[in-house]
Amino acid sequence: MRHLLSTRELSREQAIELLDIAEDMAAVQEREVKKLPTLRGKTVVNLFFEDSTRTRISFEAAAKRLSADVINFSAKGSSVSKGESLKDTAQTLQAMGADGVVIRHHASGAPYTLATSGWIDAGVVNAGDGTHEHPTQALLDAFTMRRRLHGAASRGRALDGVHVVIVGDVLHSRVARSNVWLLATLGAEVELVAPPTLVPVDTTTWPARVGYDLDAALSGTPDVVMMLRIQAERMHAAFFPNSREYARTWGLDDARFDALPPSTMVMHPGPMNRGLEIAARAADSPQSTVREQVANGVSVRMAALYLLMSGERGDA
Repeated sequence: MRHLLSTRELSREQAIELLDIAEDMAAVQEREVKKLPTLRGKTVVNLFFEDSTRTRISFEAAAKRLSADVINFSAKGSSVSKGESLKDTAQTLQAMGADGVVIRHHASGAPYTLATSGWIDAGVVNAGDGTHEHPTQALLDAFTMRRRLHGAASRGRALDGVHVVIVGDVLHSRVARSNVWLLATLGAEVELVAPPTLVPVDTTTWPARVGYDLDAALSGTPDVVMMLRIQAERMHAAFFPNSREYARTWGLDDARFDALPPSTMVMHPGPMNRGLEIAARAADSPQSTVREQVANGVSVRMAALYLLMSGERGDA
């Protein structure tokens, strides 16, 4: 695997291989010494043009547990904020000898540009670009589903026939896009539920059903309900009347949560707006996988960095 830019480009075999390697990495996390020497001598740069403490810390922990050297590069207060281009930054990283670059950028397509421009030899991992994709989040979500459903028998398994309902701000959500493509590749049935104003204009090519009635979707007893964060910072217009109206119509409140079977998983990529898209009781229940998702994120990101940086890149 040369780069990890999008789940849309992953084959079923590649996705299962990555999840299986993440199982090995999760086993390492349970040991007293949580480090592997795999990437000793390699340098990983976390190149964040957008704030995200959770994702950056997760990638930093993953790289350090593989014994890589980590450089955290924040665009705020750096030469980027003074007008340095992505090309200039990339050439600086190349001169420093970066072996892997984890990039989060406000512009959709920036990681692809970095990976295909020839400016840098490093493997590139997309940690979220604009409203485009966030592949490692979708992979950790799939990993979490697989572990909850199959437990110790997860290895080699996909998600065939698993019914996943993704609810909320699909329009601005790179998590939703990455999940739609990855879950479909793994054989899951994906259903998107959102206010009409928060559904992209054209979803005809997406391997998912689209609906607007959350109660109708939940009556189909899904295996997984994934609530998306309302991304107020990306909204420059009124997409719904007010937060109370949104919570009443599209939120996983106590009544909707109580009506779910005990086997239904409740997921959220975080950070959560409690009381808006998800009630506190749902978020803190045994059915919730929110904390597992955070822990599994380190294992999945270790697997991604391992595949990109151990041995010769480009042979997979």
